[in-house]
Amino acid sequence: MSPPPEGRRPGSALPAGEELRRRARERSRASVRGGRERLVASARPIVHTAVAAPVAWLVATELLGHEQPFFAPISAVVTLGLTIGQRGRRAVEIAFGVALGIAIADALVLAVGTGTLQIALVVALAMIAVRLVGGGPFVASQAAVSAVLVATLQPPTDGFTFDRFGDALAGGGIALAVAALVLPVDPVELIRRMSQPVLLELAAVLDDVAAALESRDSELAERALVRAHDSDALLAELDEGVAAARESARMSVSRRHSRSLVTAYAESMRNLDLAVGNVRVVARGALRAISLDDRTPADLLVALHQLAEAVRGIGSALEGAEPTSSDAGEAARRAAASANAALEETGNMSALHLIGQVRSTAVDLLRVLGADRASAIEDVRSVEDGG
Repeated sequence: MSPPPEGRRPGSALPAGEELRRRARERSRASVRGGRERLVASARPIVHTAVAAPVAWLVATELLGHEQPFFAPISAVVTLGLTIGQRGRRAVEIAFGVALGIAIADALVLAVGTGTLQIALVVALAMIAVRLVGGGPFVASQAAVSAVLVATLQPPTDGFTFDRFGDALAGGGIALAVAALVLPVDPVELIRRMSQPVLLELAAVLDDVAAALESRDSELAERALVRAHDSDALLAELDEGVAAARESARMSVSRRHSRSLVTAYAESMRNLDLAVGNVRVVARGALRAISLDDRTPADLLVALHQLAEAVRGIGSALEGAEPTSSDAGEAARRAAASANAALEETGNMSALHLIGQVRSTAVDLLRVLGADRASAIEDVRSVEDGG
């Protein structure tokens, strides 16, 4: 066999240099796409911050009559730097922490002056004061930052006033108003979008567990278990999205009509969390069954694939696509019926454990689709009884 032409790599249709350039172009395009997606995702907080900071300055100078309201835009920026789902419950704390740190620093700097030891004293007392009134570590750290700014950059020169304390509170309030009024988050769309990665991963884990049991592949079963545990990160992101959706529905005038739907979706996502936990137990049980060389009934494998079908159906239903939520519910019921049929084929404890978890997961998925607990359990029992 003749060697490849000079400058051409074996197995490549392109010369080595051209192949490297092609890959570089692909990486460049991927980088541009990734940068564009990150920019789109961050557009809302960028706009909010760009609007809130100057408005806070304008309000403090024109309405409050303060000449150098440095802490008004600072407080606005700090408040908007919080995760969106935390603003409603923590923004007031942050604004108050910043304001309290400023007030304490103003008083202490006037009393003891500025310097290295004074900075240490001001910071410590500001943090202690915030913790005494119930503020958390993050609020205390913001108070410390404010105290440092007062002690180093803007020490008081005209005696103690509450002007800067008021500036900080005003900045935080303006930040909340801007977040509620300017490009408010669509709460329903946010929950839909954040739930998709969880649903896709859950369906994939169920299919992997079924494939591992069918092929008696312990490595595949272990990978499925790891994936099930790794879904905690996706669930955390979903929880954050639900919190943000609730906040948007509560604070934004234009989104208040969606409150009831957001509440229903939030309850559904709580049940999705339970389903993920059950699937984790299924994955662990599958690994144990394979290690013990216990026989797995064919109907149990069918049930696992039907659960995956139900999960994918939920994802499509949330996106407003086919199949409908009733199709997803029927798939969950079929999974329970298949699990029941598997009881006729086995008596080993590994299989019985998996069958019970399939039923529990079917109940969780029906509750994700809006059924109450009693109705979901009754649905699963009826198909178990042949209904």
